[in-house]
Amino acid sequence: MAKVITTRKVQGEVERAHDYVRTHILFPAGMTGLITMVVGVIGLLVQLWNGGYSWETFTSSSGLLVIGVLVGLAQTKYHQFLLREFPAFFASRMKTATQRSVQKARRATVEAPVEHRGRGLIPLWYILGIILFIGLSIVTVLAGLVDPVPAFALPWAGYFWAKMFFWKGIILPPGKKGKKSKI
Repeated sequence: MAKVITTRKVQGEVERAHDYVRTHILFPAGMTGLITMVVGVIGLLVQLWNGGYSWETFTSSSGLLVIGVLVGLAQTKYHQFLLREFPAFFASRMKTATQRSVQKARRATVEAPVEHRGRGLIPLWYILGIILFIGLSIVTVLAGLVDPVPAFALPWAGYFWAKMFFWKGIILPPGKKGKKSKI
C-alpha cells in the first residue's frame, strides 16, 4: 500500500512541475518572445526605410538572433535537467505560486534542495549571458551595423523563443497526453 501512495505522490509532483513549466516558463516566454521579435522586426523595417539596411545589418541581426537562441537553448536544457532529476523543485514553486495568502506562501517556500555538480556556477552563467547580450548589442550599434532598438530586442527574441520551442514536445498540455499525431 505504501508503494502505491509513494508512486501517486511522485506522479502528482511531476504533474505540478509540468504545470509550473507551462504556466511560469512557457507562456511568459512565448509572449515576451513575440513582443521582442515584433519590436526587433519593426526596428529593422525602420532601418530599411531610412536607408541604413545592408548585408552587414542582415548578418549582424541574424547573428544576434542566433546568439539569443543558443543561450535560450542552454537555459532550457538546464531547466529540462532540473525537471528530469529534481521535479520537486518546480513542484514546490508551483505550490508556492498557487497559495492565496502571502503568509501561507512564505511558510510554504520550502523548496526542494537542488544539489548537483556545478550548482554554484549557475548564477555566473546567467550573468555572463546577460553581459553577452548587452555587449554584442552595444558592439553592433557602435559599429553602425544595427540600430539600437533591434540590436537590443533581437537577442532577447531568440532567447525567449528558444525557451518556448525547445520545451515543445517535452511538456504536453493535459488534453494531448497519450494521443499520437497523424503525421
